[in-house]
Amino acid sequence: MKVFLINPPFKVEYGKFSRDQRSPAITKSGTVYYPTWLASATGVLEEAGYECRLLDSCVKQMNDETTLAIIKDFAPDMIVIDTSTPSIYNDCKFAEKVKEVLPECFTVLVGTHPSALPEETMELNTSVDAVARKEYEYTLRELAHYVKIGNMDFRQILGLTYRTADGKIISNPDRPYIEDLDALPFVSKVYKEHGVDPKDYFFAAAEYPMMIIFTGRGCPNSCFFCVYPQVFHGRKLYRTRSPQNVVEEIKYILTNFPEIKSIGFEDDTFTADIERTRIICKMLIEQGLNKKFNWWVNARVDLDLETMQLMKEAGCRLLIAGFESGNQAILNKMHKGIKLEWSKQYVKNAKKAGLIIHGCFMVGNPGDTKETMEETFQLSLKLNPDTAQFFPLMVYPGTEAYKWAQTRGYLTTNDFSKWVTEDGLHSCIISTPEISAEELVAFCDEARRRYYLRPAYIFSKLRQFIFYPAERKRLLKAGVRFIKFISKKGK
Repeated sequence: MKVFLINPPFKVEYGKFSRDQRSPAITKSGTVYYPTWLASATGVLEEAGYECRLLDSCVKQMNDETTLAIIKDFAPDMIVIDTSTPSIYNDCKFAEKVKEVLPECFTVLVGTHPSALPEETMELNTSVDAVARKEYEYTLRELAHYVKIGNMDFRQILGLTYRTADGKIISNPDRPYIEDLDALPFVSKVYKEHGVDPKDYFFAAAEYPMMIIFTGRGCPNSCFFCVYPQVFHGRKLYRTRSPQNVVEEIKYILTNFPEIKSIGFEDDTFTADIERTRIICKMLIEQGLNKKFNWWVNARVDLDLETMQLMKEAGCRLLIAGFESGNQAILNKMHKGIKLEWSKQYVKNAKKAGLIIHGCFMVGNPGDTKETMEETFQLSLKLNPDTAQFFPLMVYPGTEAYKWAQTRGYLTTNDFSKWVTEDGLHSCIISTPEISAEELVAFCDEARRRYYLRPAYIFSKLRQFIFYPAERKRLLKAGVRFIKFISKKGK
C-alpha cells in the first residue's frame, strides 16, 4: 500500500507558494514554511507500515506535468493533497489530474479550508474522494487501512467527509483532538528521510537556514481572526509535547542537520504554559544545547521579564508578537485579550533581556478607520521591532472574522481564488463602510515603505550586517526579496 502526500503546484511561475495559513501566498519577504502537517502524517503512516512519498512541489517550483510524472512513477494507492483557501480550486483540479493518470488512486484533501467547508469543497470536483478534517494524522491512518483492504464503507472513520458510490457526500463526526503528542513521530526525522532541504525554506526574521517544528497544538486565547485554533486544532485547548520529547527532537535536528542555525517552535503561543517553557529552557542550558543553535517562538505580550531572560540564556533569539492594533478599542473588538500598555512593557522587557522582536500589525479590523490605522503605524514606530509586517485583515472560512465580514456584506468577492493576486501575493477581499479594500492595501504598502526605509532603520541593518556575521545571509535574502516586491501591489 503506497501513499503520496503532496503540497501541489500553485502559481509556481511566480515564486514559492506557501499553503501554511499564517501565510497562504507568495510573500514579499520570501517566507516559505515547511510542510509540517504533511510531514507529521507521513511519519504516522510510515510507522503503520505504509510506503510513503512526501513532496513539496511548490518549494521546488515544479509544474503540474513534472509533478504528475513523479506521482505516476510512484503509483500510489492513495494521495493526500494539502490545500489552502486561495488555492482550493486549483487543489481540487489537481485531484482531477491525478485521476486522469491514476484512475484508481483514492484522493484525499487536507487543510484548514476543507476542514471548515468539507461538503462545499467536495462539491467543487467529483474527483475528490474524501476530506480528512482538522488534525488528520490518525484519520488518514485509519482510512489507508480501509483503502488497503478494499472496504469503502467509511461510516466508522471519525473526522472524515467522503463520497459514497452513488455520489452522496457524508460527514462523519469529528475525531477527538490528539492528546498524546509525544506519540507522534519527529517531523524533522521525516524531513530527513524524505530529502526535505532546509535551504528551500525561509523566514525573514530568522537566521538562515532554519527549521520549523511544533511543540504544542491548540491555543488558550480567542483572537477572532486566527484560523488554526478555530477550525483545525482547537481554541481554549492547548496540548503540549513533554519537555523531554521536545529536547530529544532538538538533539536529532542538531545531529542530522548540522547546517541549521535556527529552529522555530511554531506553536500558536509557545509560552502559554510558562512552567513548561521554563523547564525546556533549563534543560537546554543544563545539556549545553543553548550554545549550538538559536530559536524563536510566537509569544503573547503578557510574557514576563524573568521568563524572557531565561529564554535568552537558553538560546532564544526572537519573539514573534501580535501587537495588531494601536487602538485599545480595536484590540477589544478583535478579542485579542491584551492591553496597549502590555505591548510597550513587552518591548522594554525584550530589549532588557537581549531578545529581538518580529512585530505583527493588522488593519481592517472591526471599528478600524483611517485614524486608528495611523495609530497602529505610530505604535509600530514607537515599539520599533527588529522586523515588522503590515497586513489587511485576512478572513478565512470557519473563523469569527469571516462570519463578521460575510454577514455584514464586507466581502468583495466569494471567489476564493481572489484571496491572492494574479501573481500569488496576498490580496484584500474586505471593504468596510470606513475603508475600502484598495485603501487597506495601499495603507499596508505605504506602512511597509515608511517603516523599512527610515534612515535610522537602514543604518541599524547595515550595522547588523557589519558586526554580526551570522545575520548576513538572512539580511541579504530578505533585502533582495523586499527590493524585488516593494513596488508591487498586493500584500
